Amino acid sequence: MPRLLDFLSFFLNYSTHLIYQSLCFCFLRPSSMAYTTLFSNPLHLNQTTNHSSIHFSPTLSVKPNQNLRYSKNLKLSSNRHHATTPSASSSSGVESLVLDEDTTSSLDSVKVFDLNGKEVPISDLWKDRKAVVAFARHFGCVLCRKRADYLASKKDIMDASGVALVLIGPGNIEQARTFAKQMKFEGEIYADPNHSSYEALKFVSGVLTTFTPKAGLKIIQLYMEGYRQDWKLSFEKDTVTRGGWKQGGIIVAGPGKNNISYVHKDREAGDDPEIEDILAACCS
Repeated sequence: MPRLLDFLSFFLNYSTHLIYQSLCFCFLRPSSMAYTTLFSNPLHLNQTTNHSSIHFSPTLSVKPNQNLRYSKNLKLSSNRHHATTPSASSSSGVESLVLDEDTTSSLDSVKVFDLNGKEVPISDLWKDRKAVVAFARHFGCVLCRKRADYLASKKDIMDASGVALVLIGPGNIEQARTFAKQMKFEGEIYADPNHSSYEALKFVSGVLTTFTPKAGLKIIQLYMEGYRQDWKLSFEKDTVTRGGWKQGGIIVAGPGKNNISYVHKDREAGDDPEIEDILAACCS
């Protein structure tokens, strides 16, 4: 009975937010700032013609459920909108083995905070070691709690290969501490209160990337497994300020500040890559 009540509570909350955001979307003018926020990201819905296709850049069109992974020989030109032809991937997000120079340069100025409040340049997290760095949607997100466990379940393999496991969330230090206490996450946790790393890595954002049928089904599954959304964290200022619509991702980086060998950008909430792909990138 308690589990059923928890599920019904979540379902009502989720449905309320979905209806509210849908109504807001319907009444937004195309020229408004809020409308632009929904679509002004590297991976966005086609605004002018067929909404069933997705565009990663002006030169690359992706059909729904078509999974991408750039081959090891991929090289990006100085024009960041141009890429070579991708090969198929088993993961659902958009992945690449190379970041453009603009992105790696912008990461140089990004600072995150450890649980003691110490400011750390994000590239220092992998400057002298290899690290798997996961980016949560926010510290209250039930999908991100699953991601933390999903990665931590392979920490023994990472440890054996000398690879650090790191999780970064867009929130304040207190939120990060709460997450660490609740999850008992064995890796390192950092807070990014300014969302700087998310902006630098150009993670996707928008209501339509948050409320999707696939995400909804995954959340129901997680609730049945015993995971819970922390609604208090979800509605604190640092999350609500940005709407909580920013998606995350996973990178494998280091050793070396500019050595980022694997990038997975979530296309929607809960878009976890295959764990085998991550282990192949970090531990093979």
